[in-house]
Amino acid sequence: MKKAKILIASKIDASAITKLEEKFDVICAFNADSETLKEKIKECSILVFRSGVQITREVMQSSDKLRLILRAGSGVDNIDMNYVAENPSIKLVRIPQPGARAVAELSFALMLALSRSLIVANQSVQEGRWIKNQLTGYLLKNKVLGIVGAGNIGCTVGQMGHSWGMNVIGCIDEATHPADVKPADYGVELMSLEEVMKRSDYVSIHVPKTEKTIYMINKENLSLMKPGAFLMTLARGKVVNEKDLLGALTKENGLGGAGLDVHEVEGEGMKSPLAGLPNVILTPHIGAATYDSMYEIGQIVIKHANEFYNSL
Repeated sequence: MKKAKILIASKIDASAITKLEEKFDVICAFNADSETLKEKIKECSILVFRSGVQITREVMQSSDKLRLILRAGSGVDNIDMNYVAENPSIKLVRIPQPGARAVAELSFALMLALSRSLIVANQSVQEGRWIKNQLTGYLLKNKVLGIVGAGNIGCTVGQMGHSWGMNVIGCIDEATHPADVKPADYGVELMSLEEVMKRSDYVSIHVPKTEKTIYMINKENLSLMKPGAFLMTLARGKVVNEKDLLGALTKENGLGGAGLDVHEVEGEGMKSPLAGLPNVILTPHIGAATYDSMYEIGQIVIKHANEFYNSL
């Protein structure tokens, strides 16, 4: 029997690709442009993708055999969901949980690094300077942790916050919140976005990118935050207005610091307006990129692909 074809449009665990090749004709086109994807997807029954690639209506239309789309992660802002909804023969499966833990741990890495000025501390020692007496930091214990977007990832952050002895509050958008995620089960007390911004010592942002969330973190609600508070965003670029954040970080009695894993402009050659600030940490959208989470996601991709194979 002729092998069914799979297009893998984003890098996934290499061992998973090797396993898939036993049953499928696997085509890899990592982060390719739309024209390349339109060519590669022809005759493919399964599409696998992550962030960093755009899955347009035109791409999906290019295969009349497409039946299964596997989002190796959580967000669906880079796929035309209207097309998926219009085509009931296509099943979309998200794989959010393995990456949720990885993103949540990075949120805490940023919190800890900012709280203890680890980037400045490291740089000073590397340069032969000993500034011990200038680097008093903060404990996480007993601080208020605010979760903006208490879904899969946000609730995992909240659960970890309790383990650190933090008081956890959060907010959700009922329209996009996953029905199976109950914030109260993770110890997250729900309230309005405004209250979360006002009360929190640390704010960690995990909302999906929608028309409603673009620039939702702006000058107005940044001004609600406590002097010296910290903000982390591991959501999507443009959820935070970076120019407004720059103002909040550099004004007198402003924010204590910020950590951004996502940016308004991403990719080679990008330069954040926040670059160079000593109280800012910038990372290149690596939230879900751990060996462990990628392996687990790969195993789930194999499971769903095999179920599809067995249904043929």
